[in-house]
Parts: sequence; structure tokens; C-alpha cells
Amino acid sequence: MEAFTKLSGIVAPVDRVNVDTDAIIPKQFLKRIERTGFGQFLFYEWRFDQEGNEISTFSLNQPEYKGASVLLSRANFGCGSSREHAPWAIMDFGFRCVIAPSFADIFYNNCFKNGILPIKLSEEQVEELFQRTNQHEGYQLNVDLENNSLTDAYGLSVQFELDEHRRQFLLQGLDDIGLTLQHEGAISEYENKHASLLFA
Repeated sequence: MEAFTKLSGIVAPVDRVNVDTDAIIPKQFLKRIERTGFGQFLFYEWRFDQEGNEISTFSLNQPEYKGASVLLSRANFGCGSSREHAPWAIMDFGFRCVIAPSFADIFYNNCFKNGILPIKLSEEQVEELFQRTNQHEGYQLNVDLENNSLTDAYGLSVQFELDEHRRQFLLQGLDDIGLTLQHEGAISEYENKHASLLFA
């Protein structure tokens, strides 16, 4: 998994509360066995009409948000079913950071397992970011996980809180398997000892 230390990127707003995982990646696209390839279906029913044409009013279809790597939304982001395909789709689309006042627990945990930084800010701070995104075309945020800070080119400076264990997961680019492999030597030693006892 790619380590996350610092990110400077365009902010794309999805100004909705209770964005559920079925909206993030609709169930009809959950047929792939790889983690890649889901980005094209992100927010599919909001991005496209029934004929497959782009809905121009949806933010991610607007040219100023092309290439965005920071997703900004409202409370209870990632609610609904526990599908891990939701962070897969977000990551595959190009987002490395999601900012909202609150997240559904399972989605929040899945973000860390897939190299995405979910940042919780207050309702007031999130509203300010929405205002800045609307005021400045191509608005960018600098996300610094080493210092737990957000800054922009217009004087913004915000600190965010994050569990240190999860923070280290991202800083070191570790998922659950990577964390286990850090103890590969001790695991091999145990297995060798166990095997020698079995066949003694």
C-alpha cells in the first residue's frame, strides 16, 4: 500500500448528507474480483443518466474538479452496507483524502486499510471549506499527515485529530497484511519450532 505523508490536491465537493455506500458504488458493479477498475462507477447514478450520459450539474462532472484528490462531503459519509468496494472506488477514481464531519464506522475503518485518509472536522469547519471551494475555482488543500494539518493558499490553517495507530498505518503504507509481515521473522521462527516439535 502506498504511504500517505503529504498531499496537495484539488477539492471536489459532494454536498450531501448520509452518502451511503450504494450511492458511492452501486450494487450492480460489484462483480469484479480485483480492487481496481471501480473508479469509473463511483457515484454512477449521480454522475450519469439512464442513457449513460453525464449529468453536467453533478460536481465530479464539472471541469474545475477534474483530477481532484480531496473529496469533501457532509455528515455520516459512507453509511449503509459494509462493502469495501466503496473505498476501492474512491481510491481508484483518484481520491486519497475524504473530509466530512462524521463517517460510518465500517467505511471509516476500511479507508485506512486502503490508503485513504478520512478526516473528521466540525460542521463549521466543513462549511468553511465548502465556501472556499465555491469561491476559488480549482481550490486546493495541502494535507499534511505528519503534522495533522490542513492549509490552503488563502490563509487557512486547521489541525485535525487522528488515532495514532491509524495515523502510523498510513504514514508507513501498512495494511493488515503489511502489519503482519513486519513480524515475519518471529512468525517463521515460531513455525520452525512448532514443526520441529511435531516431527521430533
